[in-house]
Amino acid sequence: MKAYLLNTSGDPKVLQMSNIPSPKISNPTDILIKVKTIGINYAEILSRKGQYSWAPPKPYVLGMESYGKVEKIGSSVTHVAVGDPVIVGGQYGCYAEKVIAPEHLVFKAIKEYTEEENAALLVNYMTAWVVLNKQARIAANEVLLVHAAAGGVGTAAIQLGKALGAHVIGTAGSNEKCEILKKMRVDRAINYLEKDFYQDISENYQGVDVVLEVVGGEVFKKSIELLNPFGRICIAGYASIPFKKSNPFTYWKTWRDAPKAKIMNMAKGSYGIFATHIGYLTENKMISETLFEEMKQFVLKNNIKPVIGKVYDFDEIPKAHEFMQSRKSHGKIVVKIG
Repeated sequence: MKAYLLNTSGDPKVLQMSNIPSPKISNPTDILIKVKTIGINYAEILSRKGQYSWAPPKPYVLGMESYGKVEKIGSSVTHVAVGDPVIVGGQYGCYAEKVIAPEHLVFKAIKEYTEEENAALLVNYMTAWVVLNKQARIAANEVLLVHAAAGGVGTAAIQLGKALGAHVIGTAGSNEKCEILKKMRVDRAINYLEKDFYQDISENYQGVDVVLEVVGGEVFKKSIELLNPFGRICIAGYASIPFKKSNPFTYWKTWRDAPKAKIMNMAKGSYGIFATHIGYLTENKMISETLFEEMKQFVLKNNIKPVIGKVYDFDEIPKAHEFMQSRKSHGKIVVKIG
């Protein structure tokens, strides 16, 4: 089968189409899926660059989520059948014509969604759901600050936050992206390249109650300063951190800029710090299945659909990576096979 087997770290050019053996079912709970659409995630950019600590040892096939149809099932699989359309999650393997996943990470596709929307749902919306519903437990009329708000996780958080009744502020790196946020009904859109978000929010609000933070460094520090008493900052990534597993010289800078909990400051401000990486939650079958079902029912009830920014063909995955890395993208980048 055709797949993108990552052999070495580097720029998007290291992503080369390969012919590799199709995966085979080896466990009773395995499911073999023929992939139709793939969701591209920023974590995969970091993986390709050698900056993602959760990545498996090379060589491996990139890709954390996809949509497709069940081609074969293990002997103990009960909740899907051959031919069913499904959403797939995992640590790797989805940049391929076929992928194997355990039963608890294969979910029935949402019939109200297109193939592209199904591929765009799992990682971004599960992350935003965990942050807003499970960790922050955001309440109606609370002020939510979403960083990198025009991206995949950001747009998901805006939609979920608005549906939960929050007042949403979004930051983005261009006026064009801010216009996209306004169309999504954010209450305030801030171009952080034109005005410091801390200054803007300080001038227009008494503070914020919840922050979705995915950048790290100064963004994290300023966000802490904006928190009201009983506020919650939830860390779902730190894109600005220069960590490279292969380069020990990046370790100190990574430690310096990574978000940190300072207990005495938290006590003085009566605020909380959360962090999540949904990849580690996938190890727990019950949590994975419960989170997906809760999130699925919520998005359907509130008529929420993923924001698709751009669609590429399978042989254009290097271009998709290049576009996402340029920071010009918005919403979710999706790749179609065939």
